[in-house]
Amino acid sequence: MNKQRPVFLDLSQIQFPATAIASILHRVSGVITFVALAILLWLLSTSLSGAQGFAEVQSYFQMLPVKVILWGILTALAYHVIGGIRHLFQDLGHFEEMGSGNASAKASFAITLVVAVLAGAWLW
Repeated sequence: MNKQRPVFLDLSQIQFPATAIASILHRVSGVITFVALAILLWLLSTSLSGAQGFAEVQSYFQMLPVKVILWGILTALAYHVIGGIRHLFQDLGHFEEMGSGNASAKASFAITLVVAVLAGAWLW
């Protein structure tokens, strides 16, 4: 049995298509959104506990690290929603070929970039 298998697989040399990167990022953004849900629910609970809790949450949003984390959460959520809409279109039979799939993946990256810039401008 002589199998033609690579002896050393260097992952940095593999060129993933845009569809593969989009799929991986969609999963990662889903995990980030799931974890962020706990943070956002805690902030909501604290802000609704009373005037002191609301003022405490407001003071959090003045800190740069909190703004960066919130920007990351909004960007991950935006990408996950945009990627989800892309997947819905694929379920309907669109963007299934390699060319149109890569184009739709790149379009979802571009739309997410625009949304991330707008979210950043809104936060600062």
